[in-house]
Amino acid sequence: MTERLYFDWNATAPLRAEARSAMSAALALTGNASSVHAEGRAVHRLMEEAREQVACLVGADTKNVLFTSGATEANMLALTPALEIAGRKEPRDRLFVSAIEHPSVRSGGRFAAEFVKELPVNSDGIVDVGALTDAIKRAARPMVSVMLANNETGIIQPISEIAEAVHAASGVLHVDAVQGAGRIVCDIAELGGDLVSISSHKLGGPQGAGALIRRADIHIAEPLIRGGGQERGQRAGTENVAAIAGFGAAAAAVKLADATRMSALRDRLEKGLKQATPQAVIFGANAPRLPNTTLFAVPGVKAETAIIAFDLNGIAVSSGSACSSGKVQTSHVLAAMGADPVLVRGGVRVSLGWTTTEADVDRFLEAWNVLARALLKERNGIAA
Repeated sequence: MTERLYFDWNATAPLRAEARSAMSAALALTGNASSVHAEGRAVHRLMEEAREQVACLVGADTKNVLFTSGATEANMLALTPALEIAGRKEPRDRLFVSAIEHPSVRSGGRFAAEFVKELPVNSDGIVDVGALTDAIKRAARPMVSVMLANNETGIIQPISEIAEAVHAASGVLHVDAVQGAGRIVCDIAELGGDLVSISSHKLGGPQGAGALIRRADIHIAEPLIRGGGQERGQRAGTENVAAIAGFGAAAAAVKLADATRMSALRDRLEKGLKQATPQAVIFGANAPRLPNTTLFAVPGVKAETAIIAFDLNGIAVSSGSACSSGKVQTSHVLAAMGADPVLVRGGVRVSLGWTTTEADVDRFLEAWNVLARALLKERNGIAA
């Protein structure tokens, strides 16, 4: 039986060997990280080592890394009106989010719906910084949330430019860096983000762990989970130490130099797609993108049909966010970009990772050559 091909790394990456080993070591320990005895201190030390590893990945101070159950929780923790800055209460009066954000951000976090405003993007999927600047001027204390790189298209946002605009308006910037961290340089100081969310399982760590990295003088005045002093009072509850240890090990194992190789593989894949189906549209092809991500559509071919056909041929791809309970849904990202409705229904995401090879890409293209003919014949009502 031919080995399956995995091209859905933006949904989740395979567990790295380093993460598996770190988790195994953590599970062998007995003790609560909050206990003062030797066993508790050993567990606490393991967790703090992981905190340092995660901090190093994004150029943050270790004390500013808050562990969560994942990026969705980190986003929800960050998106609150109740913020303190430098010891002063400075509640946010409006939340501005881009139209292409992950559902956990588009939901508005803990802001009431009437205080959440959506910001437009252009046809390349890039936030309109001028529109953002004009919008936030009308708020006294705005909060803005823009992702570093889009989970569907891979398009990278001009975060440092956005940060300048937000800070000029006395605003706070939250950056969902889930897809960017570990794939492109993600230095918090360079980005200018005040609150940054990242996720373990996108890096090759375990599912069920994430982090919110905050600017040193920002304090979440109303934590999501209360009842204990864990995570500097920002998130109560006994920590998932094994997952956190795996998260740290995965962060330490990241090699950004692999981006050049993945970019070459992505270009090889896209060239092959266009040769097989010249009518295929590759979204964001002219914009800065993650080196591993391709979102394409063929007019008249529905995403669900294509994804099922790929799966039956041993290839895992996806469409849209992985947080849609196994459903293939119309892409709000492509709709926000003003794509033709026919294409919006057909977006297929192919995402690569550190184990993807040229042979894998070539096998993918061989399969697509066959599948595309069958799908197009089906669309035209011709028996395959």
